[in-house]
Amino acid sequence: MPRMTFIDPKTGERREVDAPLGLSVLEIAHRHGVDIEGACEGSLACSTCHVIVEPRFFDRLSEPSEDEEDMLDLAFGLTPTSRLGCQIIMTDDLDGLTVTLPTATRNMLVEQG
Repeated sequence: MPRMTFIDPKTGERREVDAPLGLSVLEIAHRHGVDIEGACEGSLACSTCHVIVEPRFFDRLSEPSEDEEDMLDLAFGLTPTSRLGCQIIMTDDLDGLTVTLPTATRNMLVEQG
């Protein structure tokens, strides 16, 4: 089974987990109790599953859709290798994928006030 690693930016802790083919990075994170929100449950309506992809894997990903790019514009701490975890689907080519969680998220779905 493919594996992937989540990195906590505050502690530097690396957590390697099983990453079943066909699941999104968001789904994999939730299966393993990784602290990633995913407020819209993968419907491309928020940026709370923002992850920073290790550069050596970034070019292996499919191009982001226009909707994903629009949501990424709202992400906290955007980088050149930022993607939404709900849009990265595990394949054999992504075995070993490493992503860093952002230090914060912006949840536009929660009413402020």
